[in-house]
Amino acid sequence: MPTEHLFVDGALAAADMARRIGVILGEAIAARGVASIALSGGRSPRPVLEALSAMALDWEKVVVALVDERWVEPDHADSNERLIRETLLQGAAAKARFVGMKNEAADAYAGQAACEAAYAALPWPLDIALLGMGEDGHTASLFPEAKELAEGLSTSALTLAVTPPAAPHQRMSLSASAILKSRHIFLQIGGAAKKAVYDRALAGGPVEELPIRVALCQHQVSVEVWISE
Repeated sequence: MPTEHLFVDGALAAADMARRIGVILGEAIAARGVASIALSGGRSPRPVLEALSAMALDWEKVVVALVDERWVEPDHADSNERLIRETLLQGAAAKARFVGMKNEAADAYAGQAACEAAYAALPWPLDIALLGMGEDGHTASLFPEAKELAEGLSTSALTLAVTPPAAPHQRMSLSASAILKSRHIFLQIGGAAKKAVYDRALAGGPVEELPIRVALCQHQVSVEVWISE
């Protein structure tokens, strides 16, 4: 079972998660001389990333990557890279090394090989994979009913290109095996609708139905979940 951190307020949950991330990254730097984290996009991580940016870390020794990315230019409003640069990579934290997923290829499928090479060069295992979850139970860009879901759940590659069944933009995503090549998995759950999906996922069932079960229903990586109302 995941370790749950329960909060009545999303801002308090975000601050606590940022504090915990800072502790783990600091411990990694002390132990190995480098720390690494893969981050998700969307609205939920923004306050976490802003709080983390202000923390006193040896940022030059931190590698920041992405859990997934929309195949849009880095200045596009929907770009996760843009979110990371605007929130986390500010002030002293701008010294961190950022490794994005979007490259110059015409589409995500053409860009997958170059992305795979870039991600193979990361310091594995990652210290933290910070996941989100949609109300459909997707995590990263592992979507229920996506034609690439079976590949994402089974491949030994770190990355794969995905076309979501409903959401806009092609995506690049970490595979299930890459997510599980992390020392820690963190998950944010905010609001009653997502809490209900989370509870369903924990109750067990096919990973294909709720891909967040990749993280929640396994025993090889510790999982911590921050839940707010």
